[in-house]
Amino acid sequence: MNIDIQGLTLEPRRQTYSHIARRFGADRPASRYEEASYDVQATTNFHHRPLYQPEFQIFDPRRTKIVMADWYKFRDPRQLYYGTYNMSRAAMLQAIDKNFDFIEERAMLANVEPAWLEKVKEYLIPMRHYEWGANANNQLITDWGYGTQITSASAFCGADRLGMAQIISRIGLAIDGNTGDTLQAGRNLWLNASYWQGVRKMVEDSFVEADWFQTLVAQDLAMDGVMHPLVFARFDAEGQKHNGVPLSMLSEFMSEWYADNARWVDAVVKTAIAESDANAQLVSAWFAAWAGRAAEAARPLAEHVLGAAGKSAVEEIADKLMTRAAGLGIKA
Repeated sequence: MNIDIQGLTLEPRRQTYSHIARRFGADRPASRYEEASYDVQATTNFHHRPLYQPEFQIFDPRRTKIVMADWYKFRDPRQLYYGTYNMSRAAMLQAIDKNFDFIEERAMLANVEPAWLEKVKEYLIPMRHYEWGANANNQLITDWGYGTQITSASAFCGADRLGMAQIISRIGLAIDGNTGDTLQAGRNLWLNASYWQGVRKMVEDSFVEADWFQTLVAQDLAMDGVMHPLVFARFDAEGQKHNGVPLSMLSEFMSEWYADNARWVDAVVKTAIAESDANAQLVSAWFAAWAGRAAEAARPLAEHVLGAAGKSAVEEIADKLMTRAAGLGIKA
């Protein structure tokens, strides 16, 4: 008896969901990112207006001065949706957990020069409050932003910021043997140390900005464009001269994250600027105000950590940020 096994090709009746078919055509297969991000936000049949701002709908493009013909132009070049985001961050966090275990098992923090370890407590631990503020700003973008593509990405960014605040807290606990004294001291520095007050005021002022796109430019482009390279690159490089490599390993997530997040931020800003001259003027003005303020606020911190080299370090970082901004179409 012969058995003839043959394969059959089953053609799907439809290639994708209706909301994707209306945008790209019924015969075009869609990626998971497209299905999860395009045209998902509700646009009609809202039950009520927000009681605290009845002049707006729950989802309303008028919450920003930026005007877009299509709010779904803000495609994330990383194509992150819930599944890919969690897989990516799980892998990054697993690497960080291994670094913590490696350093704790070998007591490597004991090899860091004591004077530099005190500096780390003064510049790194208060950064958890900065990251908490960045989380709040990105969740505001998620709340008030328009279009699933940008609000989902900002939600992921906000979750990342909270995660980085927790990583910094873990570093503080690793330094003081889980007593929590370092975290309390870091909070006191954030509230009272003169070299932190410019950054703190900048963060707190950003909380009351009503235009969510300006918040994105302020936090994710201007403020981060100064603070992250300063703390997690320039200060970290200085620390390696003082046996600070273990701290570099513990803060590796932040360095990798910044490069990854910058791809999304740059794509969003570049798309908004390319839409119209009016958008370009708005974004350029917002960036100039917040980037200048970020550099000014960071200077006392840089001088506290790096001494006389602090001023030039901030100027170098600010110059690189301006070059990056010019590449996005921001006009000085």
